[in-house]
Amino acid sequence: MGKVLVVVDYQKDFVDGALGFAGAKELEAGLLALVEEYIQNNWPVVFTLDTHGPDYLSTREGKHLPLPHCRKSTEGWRLYGRLERFMEEDHPHVYLAPKFAFGAQNYSYLAPYQPTEITLAGLVTNLCVMANAVILQTAFPNAEVIIQSRLCASFDPILHGKALDVMEGMQMKVLR
Repeated sequence: MGKVLVVVDYQKDFVDGALGFAGAKELEAGLLALVEEYIQNNWPVVFTLDTHGPDYLSTREGKHLPLPHCRKSTEGWRLYGRLERFMEEDHPHVYLAPKFAFGAQNYSYLAPYQPTEITLAGLVTNLCVMANAVILQTAFPNAEVIIQSRLCASFDPILHGKALDVMEGMQMKVLR
């Protein structure tokens, strides 16, 4: 198949919830259009879901960011806006991928698709988007990793730009 789309953590808590920030809502229409394009072409779409439990504050991440968010099965954990429907609808090539740290631990279920092009978009550019881009580039070293910079955002525009520069320096294609 070749093409894969990974939408990173476009969840309510990152858009208008506990960790919401200006600019995150504006990504919704573009992300939805991109997801629908991939679904229409039977290309796989992965939605990563930042997922925490009641012990979050005792984790390494929780000690550095002591603000509970994306607790499994809460409203804040769900996909935001019109993308939320993909949590309920059945599409043969759509995957929900809970992750318990910045990056997902396992993308092996994508191997049968033989990815040659992996596109990433979502939140937060300088944390989870970058972590997942590095993991995917490592898991699929011959695939071109593409970052849709206009469909990524961060609470800090300066860190957003720096993360894009770092990913470009790591031989990822950053569409600006």
